[in-house]
Amino acid sequence: MKKLIAGLGVALAMAVTPAVAQDCPAKVRIGVEGAYPPFSEVTPEGRLTGFDIDMALALCQTMAAECTLVQQDWDGIIPGLIARKYDAIIASMSITEERRQKVDFTDKYYQTPARFIARKGAGFEISAEGLKGKKIGVQRATIHDNYISDNYPDADIVRYGTQDEVYLDLKAGRIDMALQDSVAASDGFLKQPGGEEFEFIGPSLTDPKWFGEGAGIAIRKGDDRLRRCFNTAIDKVRANGTYQRINDKYFDFDVYGG
Repeated sequence: MKKLIAGLGVALAMAVTPAVAQDCPAKVRIGVEGAYPPFSEVTPEGRLTGFDIDMALALCQTMAAECTLVQQDWDGIIPGLIARKYDAIIASMSITEERRQKVDFTDKYYQTPARFIARKGAGFEISAEGLKGKKIGVQRATIHDNYISDNYPDADIVRYGTQDEVYLDLKAGRIDMALQDSVAASDGFLKQPGGEEFEFIGPSLTDPKWFGEGAGIAIRKGDDRLRRCFNTAIDKVRANGTYQRINDKYFDFDVYGG
């Protein structure tokens, strides 16, 4: 799943405020996942689509940069950045202190809470005792994995390479519940065929200790020039209505958060 996706976003320089693009690179390679609907997925025709994808292309256009998207498995997405396979990651990556040890981040570009989902009527209690021995599915090496590991050590944590694999095993009854981003769960599972048999359980989870400060763009350590360019571009798309148009394409509420 590491193929190069080229030519998806050549910038229209005439549409860009010169001050934004003045000190920005002419070409930017962006690592994306492609397996996290509605933020990032691949259509049956092989085209990358989703909120993260549209944001990546809009930010590149704002920077007057030619944008190349590089699809990468989640497990290897930070190592791929460090190895210079791409210049930035736009893949719904939460800004956490643990990740800051390896990469730098831009300001957030969205922020949504995490929630558990389970089959309707299952009656699970979200507590240390209630989750003891329960099989909980999470995508490996995510904030959700960390949260379950730290707070419910007596649960039976089942880790997967992609979120879609979590949903498949939840439907099949091989796990009792799952923890993930609430928007990804709503649009990518609950509103899909078969998802009507499941529901959110427990509270929305937002503790910054585990869930960070929102999703940001990961940049290699010390690449302050690119970080500044992305931050300026985020501010621009927020101000000129581009962000809202992308938001409304996928969601019926504002994912930017407070």
